[in-house]
Amino acid sequence: MTILQELQTAAGATFTDGIPTTYGNDDAARTAAATGVALCDRSHWGYLEVSDSDRIRFLHNQTTNDFMTLQPGQGCQTVFVTSTARTVDLVSAYVLEDAVRLLCSPTCRESLLAWMDRFIFFSDKVQLKDITELTATLSLIGPQSHELLQSLGLDMVEQPPQSHRIVKLGGIEVRVAAGSGLASPGYTLFTDIDAAPELWRLLTDRGALPLGDRLWEELRIMQGRPVPEQELTEDYNPLEAGLWQAVSFNKGCYIGQETIARLHTYGGPKQLLWSLELSGPVATGERITVDGERAGVVTSVVQTPQGWRGLGYIRSKMGGAGLNFRSGEIAGTVVEAPFLTRQAES
Repeated sequence: MTILQELQTAAGATFTDGIPTTYGNDDAARTAAATGVALCDRSHWGYLEVSDSDRIRFLHNQTTNDFMTLQPGQGCQTVFVTSTARTVDLVSAYVLEDAVRLLCSPTCRESLLAWMDRFIFFSDKVQLKDITELTATLSLIGPQSHELLQSLGLDMVEQPPQSHRIVKLGGIEVRVAAGSGLASPGYTLFTDIDAAPELWRLLTDRGALPLGDRLWEELRIMQGRPVPEQELTEDYNPLEAGLWQAVSFNKGCYIGQETIARLHTYGGPKQLLWSLELSGPVATGERITVDGERAGVVTSVVQTPQGWRGLGYIRSKMGGAGLNFRSGEIAGTVVEAPFLTRQAES
């Protein structure tokens, strides 16, 4: 067991495959994420580095967002898609002076590295490296995250999402990026794996309450963040998945661009991802019906203190927020989710 895991165990952590699932404090951590500051260990998420002189052009051509306008210290959310614009993964990209770092979903770490490698041709000056095992990734979640960093001498209030900088926090070198990974305010911190225990102590001593992966899953479903193998699959494109903020409609050609441009120009997606309020438990993959007509499918479900909640795709012609539906014997209502966007940014 690592020193960080020893600290987490002392805080009450229960582990699954080395990931802190819960600290036995879900109610308090839920409150901290909503009104204070919580701390989530996301070191099991993939952290990939793309380097060499063609790195920006390569990522610009491979994903949905515009990399050509980004400068070191800036970043973006972007989606890897297939040639027919089906989703592979949503990643956070951070542009450095000599590389671009990509924070990807835990299940996509190896597959995304292999995916990119397929598209590097002989003349391309692009190098790929998996630095996940070398890096600790921690997210501060909640409205008091700003104050915690300010107490450590760092002011990043009102910084654009995914903007980042290298700083010293309590003598520890940390890359601090704006954005918690959810719709909640917060920051994502990257440091050398050997410095992780000291950084964890520093943040918890300043009042950050540990939050486990089980509660992260609840929050991401409540807030509408789609993930691979559930909302992000070869059945859906980024516009259907509510990821318009991760798509540039002004850049040139890229993999999947033609399909996305056609959807944007001619009537929009025929189905959209929505948050679902449910009267009871529903299996993922269960059909959604409206007045007996097939309307969509449930992709994620979780039980929360407010009741059962889920995510699912609904055919656009059936309606949106406020739509009442059934999934098997369970009644439900379609509601908005703060992570999802449905139009291009101005």
